[in-house]
Amino acid sequence: MHLAISSRDNARFRQLRKLSESSRERRKLGQTLLDGAHLLQVWLAEFGPPRLLILPQDTPATPEAAALASACAGVDILRLAPVLLAELSPVATPSGVMALVDIPRLAPPAACDFGLLLEDLQDPGNLGSLLRSAAAAGVDRVWLSAGCVDAWSPKVLRGGMGAHFVLPITERADLASVAAAFAGRTLAACLDGAPLYDLNLTGPVAFMIGNEGAGLSAQLQEAASARVAIPMPGRVESLNAAAAAAVCLFERVRQTRG
Repeated sequence: MHLAISSRDNARFRQLRKLSESSRERRKLGQTLLDGAHLLQVWLAEFGPPRLLILPQDTPATPEAAALASACAGVDILRLAPVLLAELSPVATPSGVMALVDIPRLAPPAACDFGLLLEDLQDPGNLGSLLRSAAAAGVDRVWLSAGCVDAWSPKVLRGGMGAHFVLPITERADLASVAAAFAGRTLAACLDGAPLYDLNLTGPVAFMIGNEGAGLSAQLQEAASARVAIPMPGRVESLNAAAAAAVCLFERVRQTRG
């Protein structure tokens, strides 16, 4: 089915806009929006066709968009006026390709050797970048506290660049309980811990990363096996949360390479 919408009063468009803006609506329907050809390509490779393909109205399809439409044969196509597509997109310059998908529920591994606990991260781009680093580093599982931004928002998905589709993510987790049950060491990233590069990071390890401004809560620092700090010889006080996490994760990768 092909449907064209040019009015923002259209009920179908209003529903899509609610999905793009509301974490409550995404949880209720178990659906979200993907923005960009790359995300859709990764989705197709992992899960097959989306529920709905969204393209701009009265705009010639780019070769990339045409190839995606061909790969989504049989999927309903919604063509939106460019101004409406811009209202759904999480970026200032829309890519011109979006899709409606069911939020996947990846089964966590039976045993977790490499984990990541995230407390109260609020910036969507930060969380997306952090999840991308976690997937690239081979993290087995990620837990997010209730205070984190919605992992399945279009902005976080775009920052993750497909990480969500290969990385088991548990939202609204009680991180203190997760830390207590973890079968290995839990390492709290903070400013006054042991130097990261002095630690043996082989064996089961889970890093704990806190809020962009406040860092990890005292409760989680106390729940950790140890506190760890990234040596910073330069004249700055701290690193961005996503950058700090990437340094920690890939130091563990370095130490465990065969």
